Amino acid sequence: MALSLALIILLCLVSEWLFTRLGLPPLVGMIGIGVLFGPSILNLIHPSLLNVSSDLRLMALIIILLRSGFKLSKGSLHKVGRHALLLGFLPATCEALLIFVMAPLLLGISSMEAAILGCILAAVSPAVVVPPMIRFIEERRGEKKNIPTMVLAGASLDDVTVIVVYSILIGIYSGKQINIGWQLAGIPLSIFTGIALGLALALILITMFERFNPRATKRTLIVVSLSIMLVSLKDFLDTLNIPFAPLIAVMTIGFVILEKRELMAHEISSKLAKIWIFAQILLFTLVGSQVQIDAALDAGLKGIALIFLGLLARSVGTYLCTLGANLNQKEKLFVVLSYLPKATVQAAIGAAPLMVMQANGMPLRAGEIILAMAVMSILVTAPLGALAIHWGGRALLVQEPLE
Repeated sequence: MALSLALIILLCLVSEWLFTRLGLPPLVGMIGIGVLFGPSILNLIHPSLLNVSSDLRLMALIIILLRSGFKLSKGSLHKVGRHALLLGFLPATCEALLIFVMAPLLLGISSMEAAILGCILAAVSPAVVVPPMIRFIEERRGEKKNIPTMVLAGASLDDVTVIVVYSILIGIYSGKQINIGWQLAGIPLSIFTGIALGLALALILITMFERFNPRATKRTLIVVSLSIMLVSLKDFLDTLNIPFAPLIAVMTIGFVILEKRELMAHEISSKLAKIWIFAQILLFTLVGSQVQIDAALDAGLKGIALIFLGLLARSVGTYLCTLGANLNQKEKLFVVLSYLPKATVQAAIGAAPLMVMQANGMPLRAGEIILAMAVMSILVTAPLGALAIHWGGRALLVQEPLE
């Protein structure tokens, strides 16, 4: 495992240097290394590292979400709140509805299976979207109109909505007794509990830091550790049937500390930026290692066509969210491009329907198709979306003078 990790780190650092020199987003190279060295091709990543892949990816995602929270100011959120809220559900809804209609025709699956597929494919990837938005905020690109902030907030809400609806559908499909009304109410409730618990933890952290005054490095480690524990609380709250959005909670921690103690927030954010150098290597290579080339090829041309049709519907929904936001056409195009990448959710739950079908003795064909589509969506949209955001941030957003 240690040798695999060392090899991955060195290759990703070289890849980052090369892609940066070429003017390309480094994460594309890191995902490519994960695909190449993963089980599907060279199989050089040690199994023990792959066994803890989901935990490592979650930890890396928590770090980048904390960083995003430390970049979200109350003033910026107030200006873009309505549009961020729309971005939290309208693009995903448009994409999921189109897939729901077209998947039975193109892939030969049932309407319920198409709805499940739509939810899986409709989730935007915070792992791909958040890092460049943080960079654009730091570079003050689009900052006059708070465009990166709007995308950051909307992307986190997008995942909450999609995962809740997916949970309802997969529960119904597997024959569980589901209270649909309560589950749908879980969307705003999960956001509320996420904000409440994130707020409570942030206030506790501020009090503790002011009382004991640990060094910034120790503060950062405490924030990261407690954020991981907070996210892990979701499993316990699920047993109590209490909706909880852990990603929202993590972002709230950074947001509250920034509002209450700005200097402290900047110190922690600076340390998190250094941790992210290592965390992004883990996140993107392990996402790449989850890609099953054989499964992706099973999607075929019809599957690829469906993915692009879904992206088209998603883009229409995203564009509608920008109406009335005082953005010019270039800035609206940037927001549309920012909502294209998929990776995090698809890698996490793409295989889940197949496992449910196996556990319930159902025919497996639909589960295999859903897995193939999830993998193909990562291969197609993660690199293309990352490239589009990288280009769009520089070509479409106005850079304000650095303070």
